[in-house]
Parts: sequence; structure tokens; C-alpha cells
Amino acid sequence: MKMANFDFKNDEQLNMLNHSCAHVLAQAIQHLYPNAKFWVGPVVSEGFYYDIDLGDKVIKDEDIPAIEKEMKKICKDGKRIIREEHSKAEAMEMFKDDPYKLDLISGLEDGHITCYRQGDFVDLCRGPHVETVKMCKNFKLLKHSGAYWKGDKDNKVLQRIYGVCFPTPEELQAYLDFLEEAKKRDHKKLGRELDLFMMSEYAPGMPFFLPHGMLLRNELEKFWYDEHTKEGYEFIKTPIMMSKELWEVSGHWYNYKENMYTSLVDEREFAIKPMNCPGSLLVYKNGLHSYKDLPIRMGELGQVHRHEASGALNGLFRVRTFTQDDAHIFMTPDQIESEVVRLIAFIDRVYSMLGLSYDIELSTRPEEKYIGELEIWEKSEAALAAACQAAGKDYKINPGDGAFYGPKLDFHVKDSLGRVWQCGTIQLDMNLPERFDLTYVDQNGEKVRPVMVHRVIFGSIERFIGILIEHFAGAFPLWLAPAQVKVIPVKNEYHLDYSQEIFKLLEAKGIRVEIDDREEKLGYRIREAQMKKIPYQLVLGDKERDERTVTYRQYGEQKQTTVSLDEFICMILKQIEDKAL
Repeated sequence: MKMANFDFKNDEQLNMLNHSCAHVLAQAIQHLYPNAKFWVGPVVSEGFYYDIDLGDKVIKDEDIPAIEKEMKKICKDGKRIIREEHSKAEAMEMFKDDPYKLDLISGLEDGHITCYRQGDFVDLCRGPHVETVKMCKNFKLLKHSGAYWKGDKDNKVLQRIYGVCFPTPEELQAYLDFLEEAKKRDHKKLGRELDLFMMSEYAPGMPFFLPHGMLLRNELEKFWYDEHTKEGYEFIKTPIMMSKELWEVSGHWYNYKENMYTSLVDEREFAIKPMNCPGSLLVYKNGLHSYKDLPIRMGELGQVHRHEASGALNGLFRVRTFTQDDAHIFMTPDQIESEVVRLIAFIDRVYSMLGLSYDIELSTRPEEKYIGELEIWEKSEAALAAACQAAGKDYKINPGDGAFYGPKLDFHVKDSLGRVWQCGTIQLDMNLPERFDLTYVDQNGEKVRPVMVHRVIFGSIERFIGILIEHFAGAFPLWLAPAQVKVIPVKNEYHLDYSQEIFKLLEAKGIRVEIDDREEKLGYRIREAQMKKIPYQLVLGDKERDERTVTYRQYGEQKQTTVSLDEFICMILKQIEDKAL
């Protein structure tokens, strides 16, 4: 089943059901731990959770079955969920023994404060909820962790318990099956098993790419450069560390400094770049530009550093250093629509070649705190919308979610499990060209501001590799696979010479090939090649040696096929050239 069927936050029925089940969890906790205090229990993208203060008690795995048993008892009892309205004073009195609820109530305006009651349990809540707790019976508690109260590391650690709830047992089981499949595809697990990358306590949040991981990464970057060359991009490389003055001009020093790594060099303050844009702007300013030169498409695989909270780090998905596949395009206002149409087609081609579908979201002007004239915003938004229509792509409006400096198109990629990832972005910028005083000479010989577009396709190389690992479950298409062919002699005594000859011939053709000539059983070596998800295994014995053929087996298949060596080489070179999936 696809993740798209499990939209807990936006599916009204699922949202309400999971919100109600969070209350059932809290009621069960109150029964089992009478001194418990309760913070909040929201619906999130993976179901629901509740944050609870249990004093010195720390929830362990062995506690979960007892909590689930109590929740089932509550559901079976079938109490109705009743909405109540109270004044602020009444609510404060009702929850006088729970400092967390009092903190919530203190931030509410006096008037109609709502609570929901089910049997002996009442909770402060906006609602809405299902009619009875009986409807929450198809649930499962999934995990538990500690969580700082209000997300502040200076506050107390509360116990956070996660769960899911569905209308039917079949839907619950489908979701649990999905989670099991997702667990098998976990990029951190596969990254270790396939020797792709590692992490070290000496560099938290900063991945180390291992030889196999670098083969994959280099192939992906070569693909990036090749496709951008076809699209008329020029490539640049800008310094990784630049002075405080630059970041003051860009605005990062005042708005982003807490996420930047800084250093004092020759009594002058510098910062390692968290974004590539200012460097690209300096490159643009390095020369004079005419309207005849535009658009200028400037690409950079630029490494950036951002100080992310340690608790947020997650494999390749959330890191402190990563390589953005950045491009900055400088154009005239009347080029916006045609350039964005071209960009959409480019992004579509790249995602299609990787077997990724996507949806587009247009984020428009924020209600407050935006720069630029209203007329320019309206024209920019209309240009992005028209570009989508001209490209034949549907899009969804995300009102008010544009950056303060311009509207954007976001590309939400769907992987093979239907999970959605934010990857590509096309962002119009009315801020930085002004801050950096960018100009070009127009048809009238006057200096005017260019329109600037920031855009990424992968988002970051590291995160995109993590997505691809999970999308392909580590079984990469032939052109991306770190090792494309594994040569396995049946017995070294008789077949090693021929196997080494085949190895050298394949290597000379640029095919990434390995040979397993260890003194291990044949079955063991074949199984290991399967575990490493190598696309082709060549098992070479008497027949292959004598007839100068190869017998290959593709990953995940039992079928073996014998062909001539030339036929095999032509077949896989064609697959690599076509970037076949």
C-alpha cells in the first residue's frame, strides 16, 4: 500500500480518529500512572503522539503492551466523547493540578474554552473528535522517546509515545506492513550493509562517503553535469568561507547567524557558507551584462554547512554539511515564463529518468512581511502559474507560503512506496538583486535589475542519495550501481584464469566490475552478491570457459542465461547508455 493512502494530517477522517486515539492513550496513562501530567497530543504526518510527564518513570518497550491493553479496555467500554465549553477561570480550576495544561490555558483568551470528556477522563482540546472511543479500537503504539517540553533543551524531558489509528483492522495492518517495508529500505541500514557511507562521533551530522558510495555519488554528479550542459548552463565554484561583510549584505548575518559556523582569520570575522547564493551573485557582478546576454544560467555543486540541532540529525536526510545542486538564473522580466517552462521540462526529465513521479505546489505572497511591489508579486505569481499551464502540469496553490522575497514552485517527489519528499524548487527572488545592486543594460541603454531565480532539482546530493537508496531499496539501476557486475569463478583451480580475463575485458569497457575469487563455497559467494544487490552476477565454470561464453543472473531473479561475451557486453553497455530502470 502507498503512503499516499495514509495522509493523517490532511485526511479529515484519519485526522479526527487519530486525535481521538491520542486522548484514549492519555486516559490509559492516567489509569496506569495516576500522577501523570499531560502536555499535548497532536496528529502528525506519521499518526499521533502524546507528551507526558511521568515524574521519574521512563517508558520502556516492555511497558507498551500494558498501555495498549488498557487502551483496548477503554475502547471496548465505548464511552461517548462529549464536548464541553468553559470560561478561562473554570478551565484553570478544572486543571489546577496539571501545570502543563495551566500553561496552555494561560495563553488562551477568555471565552469559550473547549474540553472533551470520555468517561473519567477530560482533556483541554479544540477538537473535533469521533463520537465514541469504540471507534478508536484499531490502533497500534509504534515507538516512544524523550522530548523536551516545548522543544526547548533547557526544559524538562517528557515521555513521548507515538501511535496510529485506522477505521478498520485491514487498513491498520496495511499500514503496519508498509512500515515494515519502509524499515527494510531504511537508508541508514542499507548504507551500512552496502558500504555506501558512515557517520563518526568526530564529525556529528557530517557523512563520510565510502568507496562504493563515492562511485554512486560520482555517477549522480556526472549525470547532473551532463544534463545541465545540455540545458546551456555554465559552471562555477565559489569559496566555502567568506567574510562577515558579505553575509551582512546578503542578510544572513542578521537572520541566520545562529545556524552558521564562524571563525576569526587575521582579526577579521568569516563564516562558512550556509548557502551558495551570495557567491553566485559576486560572480555575476564580476562582469558587465547586456540584455542580449540573458538569461545567464549558472550552476554550482556547492558544499554548505548549517548548524542543525543534534536531536534533528538523521542519516543523510538531516545533516550539518551537504552539497546543494544549486543554479542561479539571471533574466529579464519578460523571460520568466519561458525560462520556468524550460525548467519544469528539465526537472520532469530528470525525475522521469529516475522513476520518480511528483506534484507541484505554487507558494504565493505572505500576508505580511514581504518585500517588493504588489504589482511585481502578482506578475511573478501569474508567470509561475502560466509556466505550469504552458508545460501542461497541474499545480496546487499554497497561499501565503512564499518566501518574503518572492513566490516559488516546489516539487514534491513520490518514491516507490508513495512517500512524498520535498526536492526541487524554483524560487523567484526580488531581494538579493537589490541588496547586491545587480544590473544589466537594457534595450534603451539604461541599467536595470535582472530577475533572479534560485533552483535545485535534487535539493542536496546527500539527501537525494538517501531518497534513492530507499526508493530503489538499495537495488540501483545498472547505470547508478556502484558495482555493476560480479564475476564468480566456480572453482579457482579451473576457472580463475578465464574469470580474470573476463574481469579485465569488462573493466576495459568502463564497466564497474568486481571478482570474488575467495576460497568460499560457490553458494555462499552467490548469496553475498545477491545481498550486496549487484545487478549482474557472472558464474563461470567449465562450459563458459570452454565455449568462451558467460552465464549471467540478474539481481532478484533465479533465471540464468548463457550468452557470448560480446552479446553480454553490448547488452549492458546499452542499458547503461539508456539509463534503463
